[in-house]
Amino acid sequence: MTDAARPLRVAMIGHGFMGAAHAHAWHAAPRFFDLPRRIETVAVAGRNPQTLRESADRFGWAECDTDWRRVVERDDIDLVDVVTPGSTHAEVAVAALEAGKHVLCEKPLANTVAEAEAMAEAAVKAAERGVFAMVGFTYRRVPAVSLAREMIESGAIGTIRQTRAVYLQDWLSDENAPLTWRLDRASAGSGALGDIGAHIVDAIQYVTGQEVTGVSGLTHTFVTERPVLTESVGLSGRASDSRRGPVTVDDAAVFLGALSGGALATFEATRMATGRKNALRFEISGTTGSLAFDLEDLNTLQHYRADDGPTAGFRRILVTEPEHPYVAAWWPPGHLLGYEHGFTHQVRDLVTAIDAGEQPRPSFDEGLQVQRVLEAVGHSAAADARWTPLT
Repeated sequence: MTDAARPLRVAMIGHGFMGAAHAHAWHAAPRFFDLPRRIETVAVAGRNPQTLRESADRFGWAECDTDWRRVVERDDIDLVDVVTPGSTHAEVAVAALEAGKHVLCEKPLANTVAEAEAMAEAAVKAAERGVFAMVGFTYRRVPAVSLAREMIESGAIGTIRQTRAVYLQDWLSDENAPLTWRLDRASAGSGALGDIGAHIVDAIQYVTGQEVTGVSGLTHTFVTERPVLTESVGLSGRASDSRRGPVTVDDAAVFLGALSGGALATFEATRMATGRKNALRFEISGTTGSLAFDLEDLNTLQHYRADDGPTAGFRRILVTEPEHPYVAAWWPPGHLLGYEHGFTHQVRDLVTAIDAGEQPRPSFDEGLQVQRVLEAVGHSAAADARWTPLT
């Protein structure tokens, strides 16, 4: 049986919120896109047998297993999808690549640069055998974000001078919000910086085609202790009325950056922006115009053209036309897409690249580069915002 005739048999390590988004995508992608390989969702792995079985039944995984190593070593698995906390990314992904499995790994790639370097090295060696790895920066696949990149490449705003990016959330603004793994440095690596700051670093680099070369930043933890969960780890657990534990990551990060093409960049990532739920926003200013995007209005892109003269203003582009990236597979113009569609587009691109024997993007090397930016911000913040070049 040729590779094109064989199904792509997928296992997912981890479940929960991100697992639900990924599982939905694995089922939706072949129903809306003409994929070169049929998808089989074979197994899901997790630590809690009860919630694992519930996730498998709800999201269409044929089998479940509490031992991820056993799943990775199975002969009937072709691709491993890693949606676990960052502290386990390196161990799982490297083991899967060494076992000859393609890997999709959630962002940020790892908790440290050293772990990310090991993952990138393993990915390079695997690629020599035709086994590929990709990191899951799904906001690249929002049609308006992809369109922004295309417009910049075509010269729609001229030479880029400045970029501004923020990711604003408020789910930790309540000081009695419970302590979860995302607030533990051992599990998450960092707080807002790595969790959502990674997204805006990747978004700016992807859209502009430039890399961050140096940073100056500050981080802060506003709530240093939170109620401890008395049930399973996660937002579904109940918080203790009396027992509180330490928060060991940042609540917010702000930093300046220089881009490789000469542009200046500013970034802000916070989970303390009261009233903002999931506001990833960026604005790219060039010599002849600007582009602006807001994830809370993800079907639109704002475009300003300086040569429009006295009537110039930001023009709203409704990114729902079949000519726009990914949109032809979905609904008629004006019928909106949502958060989940980026994950479906990710599956489409990943499966297509694997079938063609090509490196899917973003690669682990690209994930490593983002990790280096995050680490540089951390070093800068620890040194009173000292300018920190990337090494």
